[in-house]
Amino acid sequence: MPAASARRQSRTRIHDKIQELSWDPMFATPVDKYPTDYTFEKAPKKDPMKQVLRSYFPMEEEKDQRVYGAMDGAIRGNMFRNVQQRWMEWQKLFLSIIPFPEISAARAMPLAINAVPNPEVHNGLAVQMIDEVRHSTIQMNLKRLYMNHYIDPGGFDITEKAFSNCYAGTIGRQFGEGFITGDAITAADIYLTIVAETAFTNTLFVAMPSEAAANGDYLLPTVFHSVQSDESRHISNGYSIILMALADERNRELLERDLRYAWWNNHAVVDAAIGTFIEYGTKDRRKDRQSYAEAWRRWIYDDYYRSYLMPLEKYGLVVPHDLVEEAWNRIWNKGYIHEVAQFFATGWPVNFWRIDPMTDEDFEWFEFKYPGWYNKYGEWWENYSRLSHPNGHAPIAFEDVNYQYPHRCWTCMVPCLIREDLVVDKVDDQWRTYCSETCRWTDKEAFRPEYHGRATPSMGRLLGKREWETLYHNWDLADIQKDLGYVRDDGKTLIPQPHLDLDDQKKLWTLDDCKGHPFPSPNILLNEMSDEERTTFVEQYKKGGPGGRYAPTPA
Repeated sequence: MPAASARRQSRTRIHDKIQELSWDPMFATPVDKYPTDYTFEKAPKKDPMKQVLRSYFPMEEEKDQRVYGAMDGAIRGNMFRNVQQRWMEWQKLFLSIIPFPEISAARAMPLAINAVPNPEVHNGLAVQMIDEVRHSTIQMNLKRLYMNHYIDPGGFDITEKAFSNCYAGTIGRQFGEGFITGDAITAADIYLTIVAETAFTNTLFVAMPSEAAANGDYLLPTVFHSVQSDESRHISNGYSIILMALADERNRELLERDLRYAWWNNHAVVDAAIGTFIEYGTKDRRKDRQSYAEAWRRWIYDDYYRSYLMPLEKYGLVVPHDLVEEAWNRIWNKGYIHEVAQFFATGWPVNFWRIDPMTDEDFEWFEFKYPGWYNKYGEWWENYSRLSHPNGHAPIAFEDVNYQYPHRCWTCMVPCLIREDLVVDKVDDQWRTYCSETCRWTDKEAFRPEYHGRATPSMGRLLGKREWETLYHNWDLADIQKDLGYVRDDGKTLIPQPHLDLDDQKKLWTLDDCKGHPFPSPNILLNEMSDEERTTFVEQYKKGGPGGRYAPTPA
């Protein structure tokens, strides 16, 4: 006992000593390289975890040895003989995206260190930066191992290019860029640490590894549990900073703004991606395994919202209860995950992985877990299976299967799939579409140089070519595929396929099968409409769905 006590005291003394190394220059005024509109003049300066590198490095070394040892064991044990192909194909998208948010999180730490005047927390943020670099490294190694040993490396070998130009991957890119853009505290603390790491890593790094193991993939759980074990320190960093911000009443309005934006954008992107991977990338159809909705209710609604977010109200902070409830409503009642999966499958010709058709066993499981699923989505998935092999017909996006290609949300970049929630507004002289009122508010009100009459120059704006379809307006589909680089080495066979049959060349789609189909941008067409045409179009769009159906024709 005395020895352990001495070690604890020693760590405290070391931690206190580190703070003495911090200093403010007297000969010049430092440039605010990463500005924030928050103020910290009265902030308490405590780091509850007292993180020091002397204890950190031996722990992380042990974890890395376990991760790389498991990788070696998987190769020797020929794990890839038993892993489900459906699961591995979706990993081409997932593992193309996830290292980018990790390295963006590492890049976010200098933003937070620059913005927060707290040497104690600076130490913890420096440790977190090393964590995030480590996470991206082991994830990239995992992807490399999959590429070398899975039966079809096509897609894995181009992920770093493909995720940034893909109709689905660009959504993940937008998500990761949120860690390093705009106000430093908004990006690096509220959006990243308070919401993304504290809430949504539960489904990302706990629920998803469970599904991986059920599909014969034992490596992803090893890697991502090693990642998740670092999150408690990151959560502590975020909580320390938000308590500092709450000490100054001037920050309250900004905190409430940022919680609304951060919660909704995390829900829109992370639930779309992880929900699709877990529900549509699996072959595990046991009735007693958790659906994504059940996992969300447990890990995010109960463990995060009720146990972490709601207690912040004791500090006088208004928590976005309405948005949490609406996120659940979208998942459970409005079929958000199923709409996203259907959109991903619709766009299979312009992705870089293969999407397996759903089977009768899948249909039965979905109907059991989400009553009414078949009436909404079953017929479309039957058409997807029917059209999965080339036979003189076009890809499903260009066939008459009663599916209206959706508009993009300017803010979260997930398409406006819940048709009734579409919002259209003219912002910066452009008609823009949004998946929800909250995303419209984020673009038009939150990310602006002024908020509720208060100057907020650090926030920036949501600019650039944010809608994937505008980049290829009216291009021929085959030309898009060549430009994206999603063609195999023979110069004609596509990397993406709407099935998993690789052995029969006659079942594989080629560039010739996709020629002659122009790919118009819904947003460009919307901006070319007259006001009357646009009003009529929006009214009809909002009457459409579920499952992307066109609005019923008036009698």
